[in-house]
Amino acid sequence: MTEHTKIDHSMDNLDASTSSTSGPTVLEKSKPRSEKMATNKVECNACPVLCQITEGRTGACDRWGNQEGQLVRIDPVVLMRRLDDSGQAVRAEPVACEAPDSLTALEMHDIADADVKDANSLFVTGVGSGTTYPDYKPAPFIVSSRQQGVDMVTVVTEGIFSYCSFKVKIDTDRYLGPEQSNVRFKGEIVGHVTTAEYGSQMLSLGGVHHLTGGSKKEGRFTCDMMMALGNKQAVELSIDGGAQLVVQAGKAPIVDGVEEKRMRVGCGSATIGIFAKQWWSHVDEVIVVDDHITGVLSEHQAGKCLDIPPSGIKMKGRKSTPGRYFQVANPGNGWGGTDITDALTIIEGWDADVAWPGLRLLITSTTGEHAEYYELDDQLTPQRKPMPEVLQKTVDRIGENCEPSMCSVMFLGGAGGSLRAGVTENPIWLTNSIKTALVNVTCGGAPAYVWSGGGITVMVDVLRMPDNSFGYVPTPAIVAPIEFSMKLDDYIRLGGHADAVRKIEDVVQHDRHRIIDWFDPTSPWALGHKPMLA
Repeated sequence: MTEHTKIDHSMDNLDASTSSTSGPTVLEKSKPRSEKMATNKVECNACPVLCQITEGRTGACDRWGNQEGQLVRIDPVVLMRRLDDSGQAVRAEPVACEAPDSLTALEMHDIADADVKDANSLFVTGVGSGTTYPDYKPAPFIVSSRQQGVDMVTVVTEGIFSYCSFKVKIDTDRYLGPEQSNVRFKGEIVGHVTTAEYGSQMLSLGGVHHLTGGSKKEGRFTCDMMMALGNKQAVELSIDGGAQLVVQAGKAPIVDGVEEKRMRVGCGSATIGIFAKQWWSHVDEVIVVDDHITGVLSEHQAGKCLDIPPSGIKMKGRKSTPGRYFQVANPGNGWGGTDITDALTIIEGWDADVAWPGLRLLITSTTGEHAEYYELDDQLTPQRKPMPEVLQKTVDRIGENCEPSMCSVMFLGGAGGSLRAGVTENPIWLTNSIKTALVNVTCGGAPAYVWSGGGITVMVDVLRMPDNSFGYVPTPAIVAPIEFSMKLDDYIRLGGHADAVRKIEDVVQHDRHRIIDWFDPTSPWALGHKPMLA
């Protein structure tokens, strides 16, 4: 299947890209062909788009296709394999498998590769599991396994999320744009700038109002941007009144064509506190330039504790507490996230009764990328001098203590709506069980943070998820994996679809799948959380 079908309800939902060339596997029941539908088409009921798919083609989402008149799931479901204590995959004899005759040679190879010693070392993720919406039927996979002597159930689906967004943390002091400014993708508004955090700037991208509340073009571009961002691809963005950005999860941000290298060691005041003792006796005054809090050593509490005498310096900006100045310059791409290129411009002058000729002055940024050394002449005018080696070492140490700049991308989605009906007949029991830690929520096997308060609002780091975890439906909405894991007894008590439970061995033997090793040693195994097994 290499082409998309035409969808009767809207020709605008066509996508010129091609689908996966790997064969389909799990056969699903499609809606009976209506009299108005061509005989070589099937109607997909996986989502409200209701694509009418021609034989040999896929629907608009690339997830479902028509093979010989049957609606089939194109992607293999992704299974996580737990590693042993040495970090090696647990492998032994191949799992016995009697695959349906309809599977291709490629699919048979996929199943034969499931030579795990124990199928219970696998976790079925929602990636590739199939999209079902509205969920008037059980989720695509409801799988039982045994973990640490406990019978467990994992309910697996790919949720359709309109109420979702990405929160992006960009490690930089560069000026990206005013808070609340629009963020654009290919000219369309797809989000806004939110608060600055310590050494980082934050963006909020996507959301239901951009997906469905604006023009059709805005919704389509928002969906494209979100899917690319979630799938760890680079996305070019522009900020009204601010910077041009290239953002990619796990990569350094590119701001106005320049790749960021370091995030700051701290604000100017914090930098003074960290390095004051290393400057003591080697310099008379230090200014650490920062867009938020610029530090001045001789006035700072750290300088007072070291008995560093006043220098007579007069700073621009608004003095906060001693040695801490706000608003010494405007935000920008210069020193310390300000707009200055000449560090001396933030000094108003010197008190002639306090300052002295020969006074040694170091000015540095919070990353050490900018640093200059001066000495006052007889007129108390700073004259630039070669940087003494002992001071250069401290500047280098500032840089050494700066972490590499990176973009962090968090998916935030409201798992409400009918996907809960795919888990249980009484959704409030599922919600309450999550709040009491009886149910663990993961996304692609990655740990998800569940926000407090009402509903099931989850947040997950996309870097911890398998590659290409996100898809879309052209309503438009984002398709994302989500899994609910719990004890089998608890699943039955919360009104789960007990008749739809399948053993993990059955999935391995009869469903096309792809096994990947659990790749993040910093994350817990999806079925290994102590609250679930207590």
